[in-house]
Amino acid sequence: MDLFCEIVQALVALAALAFIVVIVVAHVTAGMANLTRHEKEKYFPTATGGKELFPSLHDPHSRELSVVIPAYNEELRMPVMLDEAMDYLENRQKQDPSFTYEVIVVDDGSKDKTTEVALQYTRKYSADKVRVLTLVKNRGKGGAVRMGTMSSRGKLILMADADGATKFSDIVKVEAGLNDLNPKPENMAISCGSRAHLEEESVAQRSLFRTFLMKGFHFLVWFFCVRGIRDTQCGFKLFTREAALRTFSSLHVERWAFDVELLYIAQCFKIPIAEVAVNWTEIEGSKLVPFWSWLQMGRDLVFIRLRYITGAWKLQSPRKTD
Repeated sequence: MDLFCEIVQALVALAALAFIVVIVVAHVTAGMANLTRHEKEKYFPTATGGKELFPSLHDPHSRELSVVIPAYNEELRMPVMLDEAMDYLENRQKQDPSFTYEVIVVDDGSKDKTTEVALQYTRKYSADKVRVLTLVKNRGKGGAVRMGTMSSRGKLILMADADGATKFSDIVKVEAGLNDLNPKPENMAISCGSRAHLEEESVAQRSLFRTFLMKGFHFLVWFFCVRGIRDTQCGFKLFTREAALRTFSSLHVERWAFDVELLYIAQCFKIPIAEVAVNWTEIEGSKLVPFWSWLQMGRDLVFIRLRYITGAWKLQSPRKTD
């Protein structure tokens, strides 16, 4: 019995030591949000080959909607998505001339012709409607979305993936979800597209191991960061301009888990969040590597909470980028 007690005490001591080590590592390795831009990232190409300065999210809105599309090596998948998005947006503008929009494609340091493909749409529709922000080096999806958002003009800002997995016309669903949120303190609100209603079907198609990783990830999200949102990772989210400024100003995570930190920040600021079911189809060519990406996201989830708890990261007041 004494030996058993000693073993239990030793295990508890080891667990406590491991927890302390994790806290120290999380605090020491915490980087600050990198909001600075390379000089080349401050401008967008015009249809005639010139360049103009991007506006700032701090400026008053001048468009009804901004669509921010992060793209890394998406020269093959992106045209299908852009064709669908532009058809929808152009038709909506014809039906309602007061509706104004812009699309911002953020090339996240691609090694293919993502920028060249996106610029074809600038030449077709004008740089007033389609702008291309080419990052000098790869930041990660979260970094790309933040850079595009901070350069947007919209009263509402939609984050949409370049693969077109979500039907673009489902924007009406997330808009309805946003409008249903009342009250909106300081006009801050977020509406998240969700695939949670498709989970049972997806589980049936997945291997047991991938299902275990997915369930484990959902548990970590719930335990450490975000509660009340069943699907934090769907890349189809709509923000009011005020909510985007408040959340993206504090964002640190630039890789896959950035959605979770965004929603964690939103809940800390008590920003209302809606979750709306959207159509979603898995598209081949995903950049997410099942095991290693899930492992990285799991680590990031633990570190997000610990870094805020220990004060390594703080919720920021909106500030201008350099």
